[in-house]
Amino acid sequence: MSVLMTDLSHPCLPGALPDKRHVAASFSRAAASYDSVAELQRAVGHELLNRLPSNLWPQRWLDMGCGTGYFSRVLGERLPVSEGIALDIAEGMLNHARPLGGAQHFIAGDAERLPLKADSVELLFSSLAVQWCAHFDAVLSEARRVLQPGGVLAFASLCTGTLDELRESWRAADGLVHVNRFRTFEAYQQLCAASGLRVISLERQPHVLHYPDVRSLTHELKALGAHNLNPGRPGGLTGRARIMALVEAYEQLRQAQGLPATYQVVYAVLEKPA
Repeated sequence: MSVLMTDLSHPCLPGALPDKRHVAASFSRAAASYDSVAELQRAVGHELLNRLPSNLWPQRWLDMGCGTGYFSRVLGERLPVSEGIALDIAEGMLNHARPLGGAQHFIAGDAERLPLKADSVELLFSSLAVQWCAHFDAVLSEARRVLQPGGVLAFASLCTGTLDELRESWRAADGLVHVNRFRTFEAYQQLCAASGLRVISLERQPHVLHYPDVRSLTHELKALGAHNLNPGRPGGLTGRARIMALVEAYEQLRQAQGLPATYQVVYAVLEKPA
């Protein structure tokens, strides 16, 4: 029996910040370059896998926000007799992931309105995707709906404090919005507590990367599709004077390893009550 709903087309929910259409288009464009610069994404996803309950052997799993399918393939290798579903809002990512396998189904879908039947999966895995969802309460509600009783939601996301070095350097340069906004860790705590799912673990952990120069960082963000997607972002080209001001401000933060870029990562494992 299929676990997928027959109607996969649905309108984007209103009020999303940033606009989901822009998110989908940006990540679709980045599909070919994504894996070449996804050091943080791989490290975070493997850390999330290590946090899964040791006695969890799902027959059916969902990789929500699968991107290029890297972790769909990892899950497929770890769970060879299971049925996998890889889902992403970006068609370009799915087109890249589908030929590489790992899952039995590759579907376009929105984490806030999953095109799956109720009680249909035993593991919902999502690494560095839900930070793009404006309505995280809807994400949790959908997770509770599609998980079987006793099923597990494991997600990694980003919270405030992420890329603060870049944010503050831009603020010194021109005061405009150049860096993506993320919800607070306290908001994750409150929403998870109110979700009806049992919180097994929920914590914040900083990951610091270092870059030889500002251009290397901004190039990586663009290659990931994770550059500035905020409403109110400046349009057009950034002037040379502002770029020089950004570089000057960021250089004041240089460490022996290079220019630091801090990602505040939220790791969570929740269970649907039996």
